[in-house]
Amino acid sequence: MEEKEVRQPQEKDRINLLDYLIIIARRKRIVIGITMGMAVITAIISLVMPPVFMAETKILPPQQSSGMRSQLMELSQLGAAIGIGGGGLRNPADMYIGMLKSRPVLDRIIERFDLMNLYHKQYYQDARMTVLKKLVVKYDKKSTIITLNVNDKNPQLAADMANAFVEELKALNKGLAVSEAAQRRLFFEEQLKDTKEALMKSEEEMKTFQEKTGAIKMDAQAHSIISGISQARAQIAAKEVQIRVMRTYSTPQNPDVQRAVEELKGLQAQLAQLESRNGGNSSVSSTGGVTSAGIEYVRKMRDVKFNEILYNLLLKQYEAAKLDEARDATVIQIIEKAVPPEKRIKPKRRNMVIIAIFLGFFVSIGVVFFIEYREKVRREDPETMEKFETLRKLLSFNLKLRERFRRKQ
Repeated sequence: MEEKEVRQPQEKDRINLLDYLIIIARRKRIVIGITMGMAVITAIISLVMPPVFMAETKILPPQQSSGMRSQLMELSQLGAAIGIGGGGLRNPADMYIGMLKSRPVLDRIIERFDLMNLYHKQYYQDARMTVLKKLVVKYDKKSTIITLNVNDKNPQLAADMANAFVEELKALNKGLAVSEAAQRRLFFEEQLKDTKEALMKSEEEMKTFQEKTGAIKMDAQAHSIISGISQARAQIAAKEVQIRVMRTYSTPQNPDVQRAVEELKGLQAQLAQLESRNGGNSSVSSTGGVTSAGIEYVRKMRDVKFNEILYNLLLKQYEAAKLDEARDATVIQIIEKAVPPEKRIKPKRRNMVIIAIFLGFFVSIGVVFFIEYREKVRREDPETMEKFETLRKLLSFNLKLRERFRRKQ
């Protein structure tokens, strides 16, 4: 008997799915009414909402030069071994995406389409934020293609803005040294200018010295030694410039940088061997058995030869960088130009109505169970029901006060 008495309350406490289904079926009108009501309201809202269109354009950013591509391939192969994975190299696509979202480009778009008035904005900062919300830029690593999307209520404006972004990116790109070749060209240009000034100065000093002392005769052996040492020093200086340029776009672990460093060490060893063979820098002049005036003449000739050889070496690298820059100057290529879209992307009416139906159904279930719980409390627990009534009166009292306050205003 005791076991039966224990089992009975346990059976009562069990959740019976049929009881819940009966409650829902009993109040099916409420469930259907709320569900269909939310669906109808959502459908009306979706019809009232203005359509939004998306225009799309695809561009191909400038590709790396052949030297840079080989470095990328080598770094990708050695990345696991040396622990860098090519992380020290700049990704051009990220740079161009950043330029698209930069303030100069955004301001030009705002001015071009008079977006301050169109979007009813008082400040440029607010207009920029609005434009950025309409702009979506994606980069495909496999194809290296940048896709640019612009959303707007006007399909023609969306297409025009997408194309304008590309045009403004091109205009900004022309005024900036963004490519590796352009950086090399600018660097060599500065070095070439300094070397040219040093060459002109050394030639002027040589000319002045000759005018004061007259012509000094030097044998072929001394002239050959001076030329060899000057050439070695010029090659070292040119190699140092090349390494500094490479380090602007590569990591120190880059195989090309390491190879250039090894070549520099080899040139320095060659120079040391030449100088030691002839007893140091100052003893070069003793080879020709010249006087103190001859020593000064040798030094000035050495400076002229050094600057002349260095200038020619830098000039070759400068011309090579200019050629690479000219190839890169074809820059951004448009794969697909944006056209006015025919289909809207928002609002998605079908999805909105489906979501509203599911949401309305679950809300109606909650309402049905709350009503059922309230009626059960009214039957079985009058004290709790009194609390419900008190809460209702308090809420209604607050509502009346609000209404009176509004009427006074």
